[in-house]
Amino acid sequence: MQTVLITGCSSGFGLETARHFLDRGWNVVATMRTPREVGLPASDRLSVLALDVTDATSIRQAVEAAGPVDVLVNNAGIGWLNALEGTPMTVVRQVFETNTFGTMAMTQAVLPQFRERGTGAVVNVTSSVTQKPLHLLSVYTASKAAVNAFTESLALEVEPFGVRVRLVIPGRAPETAFGQNARARMTDGFPEPYSSLVQKVFAAWQQQPADEVTRSIDVAEAVWRAATDPACPMRLPAGADAVALARLAA
Repeated sequence: MQTVLITGCSSGFGLETARHFLDRGWNVVATMRTPREVGLPASDRLSVLALDVTDATSIRQAVEAAGPVDVLVNNAGIGWLNALEGTPMTVVRQVFETNTFGTMAMTQAVLPQFRERGTGAVVNVTSSVTQKPLHLLSVYTASKAAVNAFTESLALEVEPFGVRVRLVIPGRAPETAFGQNARARMTDGFPEPYSSLVQKVFAAWQQQPADEVTRSIDVAEAVWRAATDPACPMRLPAGADAVALARLAA
């Protein structure tokens, strides 16, 4: 029986992905900063572990507790909505520590076991804003674009050892708490000169068609394919909007 380790399982994409793999008979190691009841079904194939991807000790302890794994899903992330002028460099570093460096650190932690066994897969979840940049997301977009580049280069690096590395690229997901949390994490406000732009951006988002969005199940299904189908492409869009954007870019 195969085992998947998923980061960021407290809600949204990570939680749904954990359910998806459980439903398909896998052992699932679901991780989150503070383990708690999140609605995952009781199962002897499920382990819930504490993991802070920005902390080396936490990573080491979680990987040791997980034991041998076959797939790593780097899903943990934080959002940020603000103009660059309204974003302290401390926040920039926080976003990169989780979204970018956390992904790299987790991957580095599991690669030795994959390489030694000559098999394994890493699936990194990023964002369609790396395909079509949007206002007020320069810091977040940069953190995810770095993961795209990291993933594609790493795939070449570890392919000779039988290890696959793939990208899942979701679109906008209003059903999750991620975007709401990102907006809530804005500083005390945005720079006054950007007020008009912010209002226009938020108004445009509210007018987007409800069916042109990404659902958590879309991401879970894309992660499943990336993890289990050796023939899948490097980049897998997830969600109606992400798929449409990928077609335009093709």
